[in-house]
Amino acid sequence: MRLKEKDVEAGYLYLTTTNQYRAVLAMKGEFMIYAPSIEGAKPLNLNDKAMPFDNQPFKKCQIVTFAKKDYQVFEFKGTNAIKHKLNELQIAEVIAQCNAKSAIASLLGE
Repeated sequence: MRLKEKDVEAGYLYLTTTNQYRAVLAMKGEFMIYAPSIEGAKPLNLNDKAMPFDNQPFKKCQIVTFAKKDYQVFEFKGTNAIKHKLNELQIAEVIAQCNAKSAIASLLGE
């Protein structure tokens, strides 16, 4: 299923049909920064720190481009949905894992 642009939100986790998790880290205007996991990732069984983005580079793209990918419903902490809200500790861990802090600051400062 494809997302509508309005369904893409910062601070949420999504899963593509190629089993790639994508954490949206920041959005401004028509652009966003997100962290992708490797494709074929195993289903998440998370504690607050076990995010699947270690050593993966962040990506910057247009929101419309992100939304056009094929996504699927997935289970996260006992709930099934197309997207799941990450808590502050999880977002901080993703940002650290993909070294996106300066890119986020740059996007938000544009």
